Amino acid sequence: MYKKFILWLLPLGILAYGYYPTFVWMADRWLARDSYFGHGVLIPFVSLYWVLKKRKVCSTLSKKSEPWGLLILLAGVGLQIFSSVLQVYFLSAVSLVWILLGAVLFLFGRGVLKQVWFPICFLLLMVPFPILFISEITLKLKFFVTEISVFCLKSMGIQATREGSYLYMPHSYLIVGDPCSGLRSLLAFLILGLVFSYGSGLNGWRRAIVVVSGFPLALVSNIGRVLFLALVSEIYGMNWAHGVVHDASGVAAFLFAIAIFLAIRRKLETPPVPVMQ
Repeated sequence: MYKKFILWLLPLGILAYGYYPTFVWMADRWLARDSYFGHGVLIPFVSLYWVLKKRKVCSTLSKKSEPWGLLILLAGVGLQIFSSVLQVYFLSAVSLVWILLGAVLFLFGRGVLKQVWFPICFLLLMVPFPILFISEITLKLKFFVTEISVFCLKSMGIQATREGSYLYMPHSYLIVGDPCSGLRSLLAFLILGLVFSYGSGLNGWRRAIVVVSGFPLALVSNIGRVLFLALVSEIYGMNWAHGVVHDASGVAAFLFAIAIFLAIRRKLETPPVPVMQ
C-alpha cells in the first residue's frame, strides 16, 4: 500500500516541480482582470471527475504497456525542456497533456487510453492563448461585429459607418471594445458544447452539431447586443448605453444564447418519432 503510494508520489512530485512556473503562469492568466480564461480554474476538476467516472471500466481492462507511449512521453518531456529554457509557457502547458497521454499509453495500454483520452485532452482548454494571438483574433472579431452591426443598422434605415471598431451614427457613436468582440462567449460555448456532447448519448454527427452550434450563437448574440446598445445610444443618448444597461445587455444576450443552445441539445437528444406505415 505504502510502496504503491510512494511509487505514484515520486513522479507526481517531479511533474509538479517541473511545471511549477507553468502553473503559476496559468493561474496569473486565469485570475487576471477581464481574463478570457477564468474558466481554466474549473477545467482540471471536470477532467478529474470524468476520469474517476471511468475508474470502474478501466479496472476491468487488461493492462498492456505500449512502447509507443514511451516515445510520446519522451517527446513531451523534450518539448517541456525546450519550453522551459525559452520560457514559452503556452507550449509547456501543451507538453503536460502530451506527457499524460504518453504515460497512460505506456503504463496501462490502449484500452485505458481509449477511455480517458478525451478528459486528458480536455485539459488543453485550461491553457491560455498567447497574448499576441488573443490581440489578433479579438481585433478581427471586433471589426467583424462592427461591420455586421453597421449593415443591420442601415437595413433599419439608420445611417451608420464604421471606422475601426468605432460605430458612428447620426447623433451618437459606439465603441466596440474587447469584451464585445465575442471571444469570451466563443470560448464559453466551446467548453459547454464539449461538456454536453461528451456527457450525452449522442452519436458522432449530433455531437459535432452540439459543439459547433455554439459558435454562431455566440456571434449572433453578441451582434444583437451591439445593435441594442447602438439603438439605445442613438434614441435615448450615449449615457444610457453605459453602466447598468451595458452590463445587463451582456448578461441577457448570453442567457438568450444559452437557452437556444440548450434547446438545440435537447432536440438532438430527443429520439425521432417512428412514422406509422
